[in-house]
Amino acid sequence: MSTAKKEYKRITVKSLVDMKQHGEKISMLTAYDYSMAKIVDAAKVDVILVGDSASNVMAGHETTLPITLDQMIYHASSVIRAVHRALVVVDLPFGSYQSDPKEALRSAIRIMKESGAHAVKLEGGAEIKESVKRILAAGIPVMGHLGLTPQSIYKFGTYTVRAKEEEEAEQLMEDAKLLEKLGCFGLVLEKIPAELTKKVSESLTIPTIGIGGGKYADGQVLVVHDLLGMTHEFNPRFLRRYMNLYEEMGKAISNYVDDVKQLDFPNDDEQY
Repeated sequence: MSTAKKEYKRITVKSLVDMKQHGEKISMLTAYDYSMAKIVDAAKVDVILVGDSASNVMAGHETTLPITLDQMIYHASSVIRAVHRALVVVDLPFGSYQSDPKEALRSAIRIMKESGAHAVKLEGGAEIKESVKRILAAGIPVMGHLGLTPQSIYKFGTYTVRAKEEEEAEQLMEDAKLLEKLGCFGLVLEKIPAELTKKVSESLTIPTIGIGGGKYADGQVLVVHDLLGMTHEFNPRFLRRYMNLYEEMGKAISNYVDDVKQLDFPNDDEQY
């Protein structure tokens, strides 16, 4: 019996549902600029998330809250120009959708028109129902996000695991089913117990993407700077570093500085 996976020339929201139905796990990574997105896309990552985590890794903010809609559009536009295969999903930033469905629609339309992105992602469940409905009614694909929702960090006060208690777990399950019913094409589950991820994933027809949600999700997402070891102070249990670029890049740059100081760079072959 063949175990060959279907080759996708271009990933769409339909492709992701198809992957779930056929038991193929979905790979998702962040990217915020052209050069990184080109590398990620060439590696055949299925979904590229232009995350509001750019606020942390690109701008140095403590939380995701400060990043603006204009800045998200800038990052998304840079990524889109590099991508030929992956589905590009863009986070709606804090303050652009939570309280006003009309503002949510305006924000989503700006992202789609000005960046060329393929979909948007929103954090929350029943409390953002009207915003999700309005965006979907305009024909814009929406990905949900439940569990730890970083835009609500000051509400929770901590980045600890969510939905460990039965009441919160039940609410998360209800929100997941609601988002699917509304028409979301997928759902990120962040930092929740693995068994809850399993329960949610098995109850939905749309794919789940885990980050700190364990192995039972239909796919996984990481921040690319964490995966590559460009960051070194962030060490959650769910993170696997595939490189240590912080150290390697530091060595390379240090060598460059030494070569310049010692008049070794440029040499005779490196000048005109």
